[in-house]
Amino acid sequence: MALLPNPNPPTVEAIFAAYESGNGDGFRPHLGASLIGKECERALWLDFRWAVRSRFGGRMLRLFETGQLEETRLVRNLRRIGVTVLEVDPQTGRQWRVQACGGHFGGSLDAAAIGVIEAPKTWHVCEFKTHNATSFANLRKEGVQKSKPQHFAQMQIYMHLIGMSRALYLAVNKDTDDIYSERVQADEAEALKLLAKAGRIIYAAYPPVRISSDPDWYQCRMCSHHPLCHESSWAERNCRTCLHATPTDAGLWLCGPIERVMTIGEQKAGCTAHLYIPDLVPGEQVDADTNGGWVEYRLRDGNLWRDGGVL
Repeated sequence: MALLPNPNPPTVEAIFAAYESGNGDGFRPHLGASLIGKECERALWLDFRWAVRSRFGGRMLRLFETGQLEETRLVRNLRRIGVTVLEVDPQTGRQWRVQACGGHFGGSLDAAAIGVIEAPKTWHVCEFKTHNATSFANLRKEGVQKSKPQHFAQMQIYMHLIGMSRALYLAVNKDTDDIYSERVQADEAEALKLLAKAGRIIYAAYPPVRISSDPDWYQCRMCSHHPLCHESSWAERNCRTCLHATPTDAGLWLCGPIERVMTIGEQKAGCTAHLYIPDLVPGEQVDADTNGGWVEYRLRDGNLWRDGGVL
């Protein structure tokens, strides 16, 4: 029997499109502990300032979901061998959350556990991850701190802010279903260094320096901010890319001209008085008028462009 022609399977495309349609707007309100181990502080600042909207295709979103589904399975595995696993904070009835830097930095624990066979009387932060075969082999060879520094940093933040001294890192090989387990010890000096890094990024009015000025540097080539950082792309227009906005206490943002705290919705929408943070404009500032509320730039293509003008 001949196969039905199916060059671009519409069923698969529809499945992936459904994931994309439910993925929100690509903006995260806070700087996540899962990212703080990233080496480039400029990339983290651009994430926090909503300079580039995060966009993932349906296949990648489904892959992320696979990792989330594995978390439930690992919790079930641990309970089966007698470990007590708490997926929610008993004091709040909600997922374990930690925060710092005025509420602008934080994250959510996968779980907390006691009764781990290697140290049954010690509470552990639980961190669950999935890896492909190559990444898993490297993890097994080098350990989490060297092979996955972002995961290591994430656990250090969680342990420090939740008040636990150990973390249980469980990683699943997606190709073979093998499991890697590693207990990580809290390092207060490392956690404090990471918190200081988060504070630098959150309260910086201007972007930190690039990790490399070479656009072909491997970390830059793979970065979603490459077009903005090394080419002539424009940042998203919203309150966080505006000169007037400042992060303040309780995870809030203050608009200077109107002296009012803005909701998340207002931040995303921006307003007509928006003025780009100069480093986000692909050009050089040549003139400005404080009273008029505008800044003029000579763009990289040689043309003049005036930002603002409405107060």
